[in-house]
Amino acid sequence: MQQTVNIIKVGGNIIDNESKLTTFLTDFAQLKGLKVLIHGGGKVATEISKGLGIEAKMVDGRRITDTETLKIVTMVYAGLINKNLVAKLQSKGCNAIGLTGADANIIPAHKRPVKEIDYGFVGDVEEEKMDGVVLSALLKSGLSPILAPLTHDQQGNMLNTNADTIASTVAVSLSKHFNVNLIYCFEKDGVLDAEEKVIQEISKPYFAELKEKGVVIAGMIPKLDNAFAAIDKGVSSVYIMHADGLPTLINDSKNTGTKIS
Repeated sequence: MQQTVNIIKVGGNIIDNESKLTTFLTDFAQLKGLKVLIHGGGKVATEISKGLGIEAKMVDGRRITDTETLKIVTMVYAGLINKNLVAKLQSKGCNAIGLTGADANIIPAHKRPVKEIDYGFVGDVEEEKMDGVVLSALLKSGLSPILAPLTHDQQGNMLNTNADTIASTVAVSLSKHFNVNLIYCFEKDGVLDAEEKVIQEISKPYFAELKEKGVVIAGMIPKLDNAFAAIDKGVSSVYIMHADGLPTLINDSKNTGTKIS
């Protein structure tokens, strides 16, 4: 029987709130079994950029990563945020190890091609090159990997990469070795309908309908795209939910948030 690994992505709005982050990390540390955490942190990077006199450039909510911005996101994501998360988890009895996609070649990627917009040093993950072997070995040795939203181009450059995409591709790579649950945790109770009520389950046809009606917009669309991609490629289950509901979902197996089917 395959072991189960829970891959959890936590959104920036939880990272930015000290009390919410403390609660989330306590819950994560107490989860039994194998687990991986992928984190964001865009607001922190934006604040530090401002402090250094570098204005963040955004297009449709996506960060343009020029040379100076790449330095900042590498310092903030891989350093400040990642290592603080690791330290906090260690204090709670979780043997965490902080990593980027460059470490042990966990997540190879390539620089996004320039089309209408030049996003700069932004990475598109090369999923076909990921085998999950290194992460599997770390998990089996009792470590919980904490992944920053950074990959590398195999030519010496770090790349700023969408954390939702990293979560999905890591889940797919590990599904070759484990039974995998992918859980997107953020500050809302799940995917909401037009009346702000949680949609308990979304299928592909329903997703298309929600997009057409304008119910699902902006950042939720790529999150759901990644969720369906993971399901299609062997991930056992995907949930989008409030970070506070994590213990209920994992420990009590109760449906909380939105299930992707």
